[in-house]
Amino acid sequence: MTKIQLVTNTIINQGVLPLYYNADEMVTLEILRSLYKAGIRAVEYTSRGESALSNFTKMLEIRNAEIPEMLLGIGTIKNVQQAEEYYKVGADFFISPGFVPEVAEFLIPKDLLYSPGCMTPTEIIEAENLGVTFIKLFPGNVLGPGFMSAIKDVFPNLKFMPTGGVDTTKESIESWFKAGVSAVGMGSKLVSKELMLAKDYATIENETKKVLEIIQALNNN
Repeated sequence: MTKIQLVTNTIINQGVLPLYYNADEMVTLEILRSLYKAGIRAVEYTSRGESALSNFTKMLEIRNAEIPEMLLGIGTIKNVQQAEEYYKVGADFFISPGFVPEVAEFLIPKDLLYSPGCMTPTEIIEAENLGVTFIKLFPGNVLGPGFMSAIKDVFPNLKFMPTGGVDTTKESIESWFKAGVSAVGMGSKLVSKELMLAKDYATIENETKKVLEIIQALNNN
């Protein structure tokens, strides 16, 4: 199995991709452990602050020492320089808020999953033509499940995941899966600033378990 296929399968199997960033290294690592305890095996860390690279490097160390089956991806990749930095430290997959052709050309030949944010059929076609197989629909709250329903038959070979605006409720998650997505990305709705500030790792773990249970129930129906 290729690395791209492994990452794709892992995200689809859990049905949700949690994403977060915290400037504090210890908070970052404790959230990672909480998500793992909840049953998560792929996480996106977003490159949104000065300590992102050093925190992510530490996450990889902890992963290798404690939770080797966890896949660690990096988000908010906007250029090749960023992709190269995180490639060097060993990121398992890469996600962008938009489609960056140069990043696709850098990563895909290395058998590394690149999931770009797209919000038009033109962007999705461009990404597909460069070998992208996993599309992030972003921002999900602007596009809505109706957009996914409208385009899914045009792109039968692609997997889709909305990020932004997906709630932890059954109704929100179900509306996206019924529209045809393979997974949902969840940031602040799951790992909220309030929970991070309170260092309430138990609630993060429990909320994540609930989301996984909702998705499992939907998949079993």
